[in-house]
Amino acid sequence: MMGLFGESNPVILMAYQEKQLQDISKHFQIYGEILHAETCKIGHINETYSATYSQGGTRVRYIHQKINRNVFKNPGAVMNNVMRVTTHLRKKLETQNARHLTRRSLNVIPTRDGRSFFLDADDSVWRTFIFIEGVETFEAVQSREQAYQAGRAFGDFQRLLVDLPGERLFETIPDFHNTRKRFTALQQAIERDQHNRAKDAQPEIQFALEREKIVDTILTAMAKRKIPERITHNDTKFNNVMMDVLTGEAMCIVDLDTVMPGCALYDFGDMVRTTTSPTLEDEQDLSKVKMQMPMFKKLAQGYLSTAGQFLTKAEKSFIAFSGKLITFEIGIRFLTDFLGGDTYFRIHRPGHNLDRCRTQFRLVESIEKQEEAMQNFVNKCSSF
Repeated sequence: MMGLFGESNPVILMAYQEKQLQDISKHFQIYGEILHAETCKIGHINETYSATYSQGGTRVRYIHQKINRNVFKNPGAVMNNVMRVTTHLRKKLETQNARHLTRRSLNVIPTRDGRSFFLDADDSVWRTFIFIEGVETFEAVQSREQAYQAGRAFGDFQRLLVDLPGERLFETIPDFHNTRKRFTALQQAIERDQHNRAKDAQPEIQFALEREKIVDTILTAMAKRKIPERITHNDTKFNNVMMDVLTGEAMCIVDLDTVMPGCALYDFGDMVRTTTSPTLEDEQDLSKVKMQMPMFKKLAQGYLSTAGQFLTKAEKSFIAFSGKLITFEIGIRFLTDFLGGDTYFRIHRPGHNLDRCRTQFRLVESIEKQEEAMQNFVNKCSSF
């Protein structure tokens, strides 16, 4: 699982695909002969390839990626965000005299005419990154130390972007974490019940409706400017952190297409959702689903070791709550999709989205039981 985007199960390209990639590669500032390319079978949005070149007698690898225009309607604005963020990160790391700069932040290779992406004859948008060597990604956290590293890395990512100059970043997916709009969509799906599925999800529907009071908590605090808007990643899954193969240190945050204005708490909340429970998000044995306090403590320690330098007192007061809120949000999105006929999330079996919903809601229950202890721990960390 080495390299940018986790080079997991690479597949050698068919001849015609490799020929296409050879043509694409000539439009970027890469000076060498492409030897071969492989598909990176990780992620479900963009089309990603690793390509090996002979460059000055040395083999060098790059990542070529085709942006999914069905998901990202304005790829030019997405790439403007990516360029602003990666350029700023590199400058900040340079001022800190950080080592291995090209392994600590994504590096975009410009086209021959100096642009950040290439538009081919089919209106497909291509971009190229330096391949990051000597790192690996994991689908799930395997130790408390990894949880610490993930929290530290995402917190540092936010910290380094606090002073990004210029205008507000483009919102690549508007209202991505607008919990009120997500809840309203669920209410509409329940009312329509166009696939006659509400009868199969009555406990889950009741669970969701009983917790409506929490959906506006952070939105209201932001509207009243008690909590500031930040530049956030918005997809803080553990597999978006690249770990050094030898040391286990978190090196680089990847998948920057959803970096945009948001709330720092949403990023942390999604880390709680994806790193503190030992199960997958569609676990059917709900007795296994629980928020592990030791894992949360390491995650929070790592996050506060970097993000604690800029977070306000108000933001810190919602840290435990954020894990409950984002887990609840994802749960109601799964439930909404189940009621609406499974049109958004890819499913692999009947009732898959309902299983996912149940897993999220069980995790919400586990967090609710421990929320006070979680926040007390955060308060202690913040006092040092």
